[in-house]
Amino acid sequence: MNPAPAFLSISDYLQGEQRRPIRHEYLNGEIFAMTGGSEEHNRIALNIASLLKSHLRGSGCKTFIADMKVQIQDAVNRSDIFYYPDVMVTCDPQDQQRYYKTRPCLIVEVLSPSTEKLDRREKRLNYQTLPSLQDYLLVRQDRAEVELYHRDDSGFWPPQRFTAGDILPLKSVKVEMAVSEIYDEVVLGELG
Repeated sequence: MNPAPAFLSISDYLQGEQRRPIRHEYLNGEIFAMTGGSEEHNRIALNIASLLKSHLRGSGCKTFIADMKVQIQDAVNRSDIFYYPDVMVTCDPQDQQRYYKTRPCLIVEVLSPSTEKLDRREKRLNYQTLPSLQDYLLVRQDRAEVELYHRDDSGFWPPQRFTAGDILPLKSVKVEMAVSEIYDEVVLGELG
């Protein structure tokens, strides 16, 4: 017989994250440990964050990488979720929480074999409930391929794929980014 999971309050979770050496995501009172990333994963996230930070300097928008949480309040299940996106941008001056953000306009996840299904389904659907979110980017680390979900005028999120040689338009932050820049200094190939 499996013991029932221990449910944490949001305040206990947030306090614990400041003390724990391992990051955890929070879903409806339960926490899930985050795994470490590869060199490719880290380099891709850093490249994207660096390009965004440079472009957004002086705009009032803020770029965050890896250690900043996003809070999602699930209206259907009346629950709270905290994820750690690989890269996130918020341009809302009211988004002032110190340890998490609630109004990102752009979220980027670098796909890993262990998290790809989660990023493509659960996280994508939860992120897309955020009224502020305009762009959700999924970035492969085994080949130069980026998938962009942009909220259109009808509220739909049609996916677009970009590969080597393409220019990626991020309307949420008014920048175009070459796919080659995302993969700068990244050795592509099979993940092991």
